[in-house]
Formats: sequence, C-alpha cells, structure tokens
Amino acid sequence: MMTIILITLILTHITIACVTLYLHRSQAHRAVEFNPIVAHFMRFWLWLTTGMVTKQWVAIHRKHHRFTDQEGDPHSPLVYGIKRVFFKGAGLYHSASKDKEMINQYGVGTPDDWIEQNLYSLHSRLGILLMLIIDLLFFGPWGLIVWAVQMLWIPFWAAGVVNGIGHWWGYRNGETKDASRNIVPWGVIIGGEELHNNHHLAPASAKLSAKPWEFDLGWFYIRILSVLGLAKVRTS
Repeated sequence: MMTIILITLILTHITIACVTLYLHRSQAHRAVEFNPIVAHFMRFWLWLTTGMVTKQWVAIHRKHHRFTDQEGDPHSPLVYGIKRVFFKGAGLYHSASKDKEMINQYGVGTPDDWIEQNLYSLHSRLGILLMLIIDLLFFGPWGLIVWAVQMLWIPFWAAGVVNGIGHWWGYRNGETKDASRNIVPWGVIIGGEELHNNHHLAPASAKLSAKPWEFDLGWFYIRILSVLGLAKVRTS
C-alpha cells in the first residue's frame, strides 16, 4: 500500500513539474526553451494525466495576466469569489476553454504540428482514458484510486490553490496591480507555483524565487536540465 502511495505521489509530481515547466514557463511566457524530446515528453505526459490542450491552457493563462483580478480574468477570486475559484476552478477553466476566439487570440505560438492537430487536441480525453487503463494494468483495482488522484491533482492544486489562494492569502515581496500572493516561501509542493506574487512581479522570468530564503523547485529542475544541455533559459 505504501508503495502505491509513493508511486502516486511521484506520478502526480511529474504532472505538476510538466505544468510549471512546460505549460507555464516555456509555452505561456517563453522564459525557457526545452530540448524537443524533453518538451514533447511533457506534452505527452500532460495529455495522459490531464487531457489539457496546450493552446487552451496558454491562452487562458495569458488572458489571466492581461486582466488579472479584473473583469475578464478567467479565474480571479476577486471576480468570482474565493469559494467558487477554490472549489470550482476547473469549471471556470473549462468554460474559458470553449471561447475559440479568445483561444486563437491568446494561444499564438503553441504547438500546431500533426500530432497536436490529430491526437492531443482532437482527442484530448483519449489520453486520460489510456492513463486509466495503464493504472489498472499496473495496480489492479487500486489503479482506479491512483487514476482518480491523478485526475484531481491539477484541478485542486493549480485551479484551486494557485488561482484561488494565490490571489487571496499570503505574503507579498512587491506591489503589483493585482492581488497576487506568495502562499509559502518554499515552492515545493506545486513546483514553485506557490511563489505567485513573485511571478506577477516578473512574469517573463523562468525563476519564481526572489528572496534568499525562497526555494523554487521548478527552477532547480531547469538548472539541472540546462547543465545537461536540455534547456536554455531566455530570461531569469
């Protein structure tokens, strides 16, 4: 049982890392460029574990920065209320993803290759179904619980905690025009995304930590990949 719990935590952490490194820092803000094999692995992993479409995620996030905590922000607790964003943030994301005009406007520059058009975007739910089959094959009946945790991980931590709590409660290292907050000074659980005020202070930076006592796990991963020649930081 403990082995299954440990593996589940590792699997969900890989998903968190792919969200913060690939979707957020690389695709949405162009702060870091990954080796094509590394980038495609993260895109494939997110297809398996979240069903999220890169262009949709990037567009929604860029619009969030354009209208942060104002009317037009797809998921601000100041607009929709903290309760709705925390508990139903995934629903707000889903609603925003249906706005094709907005997706095309803000999703410029995201992958548009054959596999994106014919698999990842066209059959976004096929990946999570495949993940369910894989979990059942590896873990038996427990695989259903492992899969359920995987499916809830990003909606809770990203859509609920970062988008909700990250604009509601915490400390600030600097003043911004929005209500962004650093939830904790150790960006570990969500790969660095807990340092949300830092991100809004410098959106184009690949590094989310700012003070000596802050630790951004995502940045740690980027530095390792950079040393291995698998990532190139554009702004930090």
